[in-house]
Amino acid sequence: MKAKLLLYGSAILLSGHAYGCADKPTNPYSDTTNLPPVETRPAGTDYKPAFPGQTRIGGIKTTTAYKVDQLATAIGRPWAIVPIPGGNFLVTDKSGFMQLFDGNGKLIKKITGLPAVDASGQGGLLDVAPDPDFTTNKTIYWSFSEKTGTVNLMAVAKGQLNEATGTVDNAVVIFRATPALKSNAHYGSRIVFDKDGNMFVSTGERSILEGRVQAQDLASGLGKIFKITKDGKPAPGNPFIGKAGAMPEIYSYGNRNVQSLDIHPVTGDLWECEFGPRGGDELNIIKAGKNYGWPTITYGTEYSGQKIGDAIQQKEGMEQPVYYWDPTLSPSGMTFYKGNAIPEWENNLFIGGLSGSHICRLVIKDNKVVGEERLLADKQERFRDVAYFNGMLYAVTDNGNMYRISKQ
Repeated sequence: MKAKLLLYGSAILLSGHAYGCADKPTNPYSDTTNLPPVETRPAGTDYKPAFPGQTRIGGIKTTTAYKVDQLATAIGRPWAIVPIPGGNFLVTDKSGFMQLFDGNGKLIKKITGLPAVDASGQGGLLDVAPDPDFTTNKTIYWSFSEKTGTVNLMAVAKGQLNEATGTVDNAVVIFRATPALKSNAHYGSRIVFDKDGNMFVSTGERSILEGRVQAQDLASGLGKIFKITKDGKPAPGNPFIGKAGAMPEIYSYGNRNVQSLDIHPVTGDLWECEFGPRGGDELNIIKAGKNYGWPTITYGTEYSGQKIGDAIQQKEGMEQPVYYWDPTLSPSGMTFYKGNAIPEWENNLFIGGLSGSHICRLVIKDNKVVGEERLLADKQERFRDVAYFNGMLYAVTDNGNMYRISKQ
């Protein structure tokens, strides 16, 4: 398709300035669906992809005019932004509390009364998700790093949101990703509900070598995606129920550090994005009982540049990523665009990039990535989470800023 006019983002909207519309395109390519790959830096390895299009797919450019509002600044240390019924948003703060905002970024209430978090390093209060029946039961679920003695782990708790008092009532921990280790990194973790009201919960392998090897161990809760009930029990039909020595809550394994989870709005498949080490960040479709390979196979290297293990990228019985990045994106929260207010974004995937300092837009067709675009790269921020609501995208950054992207 030939675009008569490129209407895309070039400057942030703040106090009424919109992305781009009247400027003549400076890109010499007139076809916005067939641009060069957005990544131009050299790869960190000479590893070869397993199939065409597994990395550095062709670039694309949004043609629908959109605007970006900076809704709030200095909101603290946000980790997740999650819409709740009624149009408000819960934003978790790593320090151990939540904040309730309206859709225009106005702070409504600070929410306290949660169990203590271990807020060192990458730890703290992490994700939050409303119960599918939130409108009637006001229940929310959240993940956090929990300290026990000199060690810690990722835990999931639930309670009732009391907006009037700014507290969470009846808070109780329902699940722990054991074993606890002495580390302040790689907790995961995201929470997403399936259509049956069960939760997918991700965790990391805690970064240290002791935890890394446990990503392949079904007796360990490290480097896994779990599927649990609202009470923290193994979800019915889980792949390892009844398997000797295996945690029955495990849904997939061999995952490194999963901070991105969402369910495809059409297929119902669970998608995740996880940190590789130095390069090798992965996008996967998660299937019950499958092994995603870490640390046996990877497209990355140690942070020192040394090879990992046998330096192999493929092995029978281990899943290949749908897509990978080298150099790294450092993927955090992600969401599918579930509407068509911006028509070409329908069912596209948007991923917050930390070291990548942009929001990554991926066009997916037949479970393959067919195009990639970078949004808000001019802001040079670490995008911690991205959420979809009512035709718009909301994002929070490590600098404590909140943005909204909507059709102009």
